[in-house]
Amino acid sequence: MAEVFLSLGSNIDRQHNIHSGLNALAERFGELRLSPVYESEAVGFKGSPFFNLVVALHTALPVGELARALHDIERGHGRVRGEKKFASRTLDIDILTYDDAVGEVDGVKLPRGEILKHAFVLRPLADLAPETRHPENGRRYRELLAETDFKGQRLWQVPFRWPDGDITE
Repeated sequence: MAEVFLSLGSNIDRQHNIHSGLNALAERFGELRLSPVYESEAVGFKGSPFFNLVVALHTALPVGELARALHDIERGHGRVRGEKKFASRTLDIDILTYDDAVGEVDGVKLPRGEILKHAFVLRPLADLAPETRHPENGRRYRELLAETDFKGQRLWQVPFRWPDGDITE
């Protein structure tokens, strides 16, 4: 079983869509490990603030099948593929890492470049898996977070409850 880290984000009916997205992931993949939830300003466009978090799960699905399953969950939340890259989202689920895979696998670039570009990805990833190493550069996520300047990207942890309890503990 592969360990996978996913990034989840929403800025449309955020509380509902993140809750529902987590429920869909848990139903499909079983046990989830969750980072705290962060609120952040929209990056690259003017829009409502996002809720973002990172989820760890285990799956036997190959990368391509996993990507299709995640797209199905997004579609079930009103996501339309082919939208502008920087736009509001009901639910955005991205594969950050799939074990230690590097390169293009089944049409998915791994690890996802946003890990090193956006505070709303690296911060929750470092919270959830501080000692885990980035598959490409071998650095621990906590080290990468401490050394990365996100050029004014602001985010803040927010209280968030999911049915299994408070995930901001």
